[in-house]
Amino acid sequence: MQQLINPLPGPVDDPWSLESLAGVYAYPERVRRGRAWLRANMVSGLDGAARLDGLSEGLSGAADKRIFGVLRALADVVLVGAQTVRAEGYRPARARAEFAAAREAAGQSPAPVIAIVSRGLDLDLSAPLFTAPLVRTVVVTCEDSPAEARRAVAATADLVVAGKDAVDLPAALAELASRGWTRQLTEGGPRLLGQLAAAGLVDELCLSLAPLLSGGGSPRILEGPAMPAAQPMRLVSLLEQQGFLFTRYVRPDGEDPGFR
Repeated sequence: MQQLINPLPGPVDDPWSLESLAGVYAYPERVRRGRAWLRANMVSGLDGAARLDGLSEGLSGAADKRIFGVLRALADVVLVGAQTVRAEGYRPARARAEFAAAREAAGQSPAPVIAIVSRGLDLDLSAPLFTAPLVRTVVVTCEDSPAEARRAVAATADLVVAGKDAVDLPAALAELASRGWTRQLTEGGPRLLGQLAAAGLVDELCLSLAPLLSGGGSPRILEGPAMPAAQPMRLVSLLEQQGFLFTRYVRPDGEDPGFR
């Protein structure tokens, strides 16, 4: 079995083609009208572990990486926490030739912007993410971040200051949207996603479920503040390959991306 729920009209010859996946994961029409949509992309094991041996990489597989690439190719901006940047060795997003025409037609840059959320600004400014990005990296911080570090970051990246003693995530996302980056994607990690979810900012969750049990003390995909109330989500697509499940949920009051 390779596709359990097909959100596209008519038969699909190859649900794993880039064209089919781009249709399944299309952003809703509202992004064209200047209204942002925040999608989260995460992977976990069957027991809820968001990391294996300290990294998400161990939970991934070929199909998960393919979807990861498609989600990036559709996005304007990728929001990620500084801890995840350090742990996962983040590099600049790359341009995908298969998506070049569609991105140009949509008025998008050749590759999505990487936007790093960091209060402490403990970032390696000599890394390719800062020295060789296709599109200039953005760093989101707050007023009380270290002043000297803030000046250093501003020399190598675009700086967004949102909030005083902590990053104001709603203000940060609004600033990104004001720059035309309405197709928003977050890759976590769990701490950032937990903060975004607690603030009611997540419109969609793309969760890859790896057929693995690992146990131990790995965090779940959400870590940090408790949510004011449990957030119901509605399943809109489900893919399967080699035991991996690729789920896609939206808020019940949200639009149905991929159905237009």
